[in-house]
Amino acid sequence: MTSWTAPEIHRTEASHDGDELSSLREFLQWHRDTLISKCGGLTGEQLMLKAVPTSPLTLLGLVRHLAEVERWWFRRCFGQDKELGDLYCTEEYEDGDFDLAAADGAEADFATYVREVELADAVAAGRSPDDSFPGRRGDYTLRFVYLHMIEEYARHNGHADLLREAVDGATGE
Repeated sequence: MTSWTAPEIHRTEASHDGDELSSLREFLQWHRDTLISKCGGLTGEQLMLKAVPTSPLTLLGLVRHLAEVERWWFRRCFGQDKELGDLYCTEEYEDGDFDLAAADGAEADFATYVREVELADAVAAGRSPDDSFPGRRGDYTLRFVYLHMIEEYARHNGHADLLREAVDGATGE
């Protein structure tokens, strides 16, 4: 029996002359693809390797965390689906996205991530970057969600670079 491995992915560059909304969508997609590309070809066991023993960060934990963040910002906040619960985090395990990740669940976790991205895109489809929703500190816009998500991925993709290099020495942009 062979172990599941994360899919290889081809990243598409964002266009250099798109309108604001197209640019936001394309840059976010590039970052989403970057995360998955950092995992490409690794087994569930490799995705669970910790580069820094004192940190819970793993590549699989990052995939789970970003699925959780996609769900939170696009579906729960922007889409106002207040009944939608967390994927991995609970009151008992606030960092369940990292702490409860397991190598044998990697394939299902990747499928969940892909589905959350699809559902996030569906919630935002046809909407204006100026569309707003109430938040903890006043109103937020879809523009804010895209910019926040790009920032979130950029930070975690930096972590993914270091984690991947520690796993097998692979580097890249």
